[in-house]
Amino acid sequence: MGLPETERQEFLAQPHIGALAVGAGPDRGPLVVPVWYGYEPGGSLWVVTPADSVKTRLIEAAGRFSLLAEQSAPRVRYVSVEGPVTESREATEDEHLAIARRYLGDGAAAYVEMAAGFGVPLLVRIEPQLWYSADLGPS
Repeated sequence: MGLPETERQEFLAQPHIGALAVGAGPDRGPLVVPVWYGYEPGGSLWVVTPADSVKTRLIEAAGRFSLLAEQSAPRVRYVSVEGPVTESREATEDEHLAIARRYLGDGAAAYVEMAAGFGVPLLVRIEPQLWYSADLGPS
């Protein structure tokens, strides 16, 4: 059964590892990769990714992507969103640190320093338009 709007937004706001999916072109399935993401209820969803990555090139070509966040315990639940890119620009150091802190806490600064070797970090934001969700646990 699908989650009510407030529950799906609250679920998406938790720091799950997301599975980002973006079209990879004719005769190809979508590219699906794990990502860290940021989201606050009622707002847009954003990721930070290297500017010269395959993922970034495909997002730029498609102009949109989907993201799935899920949990398997204590019960299976998921939320999936899809929407158009509304912003794509170089991420500030503060934005890169914020996403790293969401997942790593005190290890964020060391991660951002290491990630500098991946190239220029790009912040890509989508406006969630299509939502899918389920709570497969006992009622």
